Amino acid sequence: MKIDLHIHTKTGSDGALTIEEVFVEAKRRNIDFISITDHDAISHQRRAEELAAASEIRYITGVELNVTFTYNKRSVSLDFLAYGYDYLNPELNDKLTLIRNNRKIRARQIIENLNREFKKESLPLFTSEDMRKMQESVDGVLGRPHIADYLIKKGVVASRQEAFDKYLVKCDVPKYPLSLEEASSLVHGAGGKVVLAHPNDPNGTSLVSITSYLDEQTKIILGEMMEYIDGVECWHSRNDKETTAHYIEFCRQHDLMMTGGSDCHQKPIIIGTVDIPDWVADQF
Repeated sequence: MKIDLHIHTKTGSDGALTIEEVFVEAKRRNIDFISITDHDAISHQRRAEELAAASEIRYITGVELNVTFTYNKRSVSLDFLAYGYDYLNPELNDKLTLIRNNRKIRARQIIENLNREFKKESLPLFTSEDMRKMQESVDGVLGRPHIADYLIKKGVVASRQEAFDKYLVKCDVPKYPLSLEEASSLVHGAGGKVVLAHPNDPNGTSLVSITSYLDEQTKIILGEMMEYIDGVECWHSRNDKETTAHYIEFCRQHDLMMTGGSDCHQKPIIIGTVDIPDWVADQF
């Protein structure tokens, strides 16, 4: 069985493929069980279920929520995955609409910050026409990866990494402050499960922003998260063997769900490339 429970689409957030293209690719790669986990977006979950049924692929509802997590009086950004929730739940939908509207405001503020940097460097400023072209390039809400791609297209930078290193980190604007307690309450209220995403991702939103030591990461989970979460993403495209083994053992010791996925956003397409045991599907 091939499993991938962490996939992003262009339809919902910042993936490279539309939701239809994801299912074509999943079928081509003989994937048996998947979840679409776009950022703060669930309006296309019905379509995902329809495509999964037509493709004869097992499906579970998914979404990735960004949480403002406070530890030792310091606020850090962490991602949590939600699975198996009712996508018609009104409370969850209302909150995600609020968050997505906030993302639009945030994108405009990031562009304003970029223009201040461009002015210092005597570079052409982004105009309303640039904003229109950037928004046209995505089906979902404009985010930093899309802005990075547009910076590449305009010849300002050569890669996404350079865009973030040179501009998008310093020009960032805080996301909507969703707490772990509220996120957990919303997901559980909609009948779903909450899973800590990619806890040791060196290049992403993870506990590495607090500590790179695995034992210290799991102490934080034990001390601060256990009443709010149901599991941990143990398999991920940027995990090393030590990370996966550590989190599998941790979940076994504390009776937590174990999930995994490619976290595919980009090209080359990495859907289904993470080796995830068959028994992971049985937890659902």
